[in-house]
Amino acid sequence: MATKARFQAIRGTRDLLPPDTALWNRVEQTAREIFGTFGFGEIRPPIFEPAGLFARAVGGETDIVSKEMYTLEDYEASDLLDRTALALRPEATASVCRAYIEHNMQQWPQPVRLYYMGPMFRRERPQKGRYRQFYQIGAEVLEAVRPETAKDAVKELAKDAAVDAEVIEMVMTFFSRLQLEGAQLEVNSIGHAAPPVDGKNVCRRGYVEHLRSELAKVKDQLGADSQRRIETNPLRVLDSKLEHEQPIIEKLPRIASHLCEECKAHYAELKRQLDLRAVPYKENWRLVRGLDYYMRTTFEITARGLGSQNAVCGGGRYDGLVELLGGPPAKGIGFAIGEDRLILSLEESAKARATGKPESTVASRQSIDVYIAWMGANACAAAIRAARSLRAAGVSVELPPAEQKFGKALERAAKLGSRFALILGENELQSGEWTLKNLADGSQRKLTESELPGFLERATQ
Repeated sequence: MATKARFQAIRGTRDLLPPDTALWNRVEQTAREIFGTFGFGEIRPPIFEPAGLFARAVGGETDIVSKEMYTLEDYEASDLLDRTALALRPEATASVCRAYIEHNMQQWPQPVRLYYMGPMFRRERPQKGRYRQFYQIGAEVLEAVRPETAKDAVKELAKDAAVDAEVIEMVMTFFSRLQLEGAQLEVNSIGHAAPPVDGKNVCRRGYVEHLRSELAKVKDQLGADSQRRIETNPLRVLDSKLEHEQPIIEKLPRIASHLCEECKAHYAELKRQLDLRAVPYKENWRLVRGLDYYMRTTFEITARGLGSQNAVCGGGRYDGLVELLGGPPAKGIGFAIGEDRLILSLEESAKARATGKPESTVASRQSIDVYIAWMGANACAAAIRAARSLRAAGVSVELPPAEQKFGKALERAAKLGSRFALILGENELQSGEWTLKNLADGSQRKLTESELPGFLERATQ
């Protein structure tokens, strides 16, 4: 007899199941609420895009594009020989910039503030908090460069720094609302790709040139990845987490001493703006973005419970990316939150706070508010009526389709993690007062049908 095939989720992917998805929903709803208060609107770009979009934006030589991106071919029905390379999106910034260009958002009131959330895809080695299908929450601020913006460079630098600080303030407000423990903001400036002066590279280009020269002197002491990056992208060497490379990296030159006057002024204003907003931070000279379009502001937020790879959010300014993708000159800054890692940190924090006798995984998460324990044929109509009115009040309800014995009903309610059990039997129907049992402490109260929705709406907020 043939063995039946047993299908499983593909390596590096997973099913998100209830009640775990309740936390995911809370995180995403909190993002919508907080980002909305800062004037951001939601964008939902496609899951797949032309592969060339990411090759141009992220860089064809990066690991993301050359090793990790999932690509496929699109066979056009009209011509089977017309094959267009597509890619499952490995990140969303390029997609948002493409949408900005395609929909002529430079004609909208500027700046345009957009946020997104959804799955991304990279073929990397699965590990704790890292998956091949992973989820991001992110935001971008894009602003077309007008001719008048070049008239007062100092004023524009200050304005850009204020935008950067507000974006950082927004994401830190989001983490604060979620009560993410140990959230630590780190900031840096990586200058900009200024043109050569008197034939010499300055600002970031000058720093990269000097850094490559210093790395060449210690190349034999570095690992294979860092050795390769000396030529392809020396800034990425600063990201190395290899233990034996840390003493070497600490002795490397720092970008702060190579910043031009404009970038120094921008960075000073960014820190002043963060201070005005009471956003605590620390400076990290090794915090870089290894892509050419990034400039000036870079930031990262770390959290507890994630081990050495503890970043939950990274972002930076990327003036010029829209233009690189064929659009008008525009400024941009954004960030991406690794939602999988954020959820993991929130769960680890919850475990650390837990005290007393451990409860079951399901019961501790309280997936529903009210379980209706109805008994007797006459109670069925009242139970349906109660469920309808409670749901209309925003209360989550489990209504069993068939009558249960009282003990079994309470047992079921406990397994589901219900906060309350609404008891409807002959006594309740005759008296007109329904019994509401608090399953946490066992207390009971009598409520009329009209009193019930208001009470539970307040009790479950």
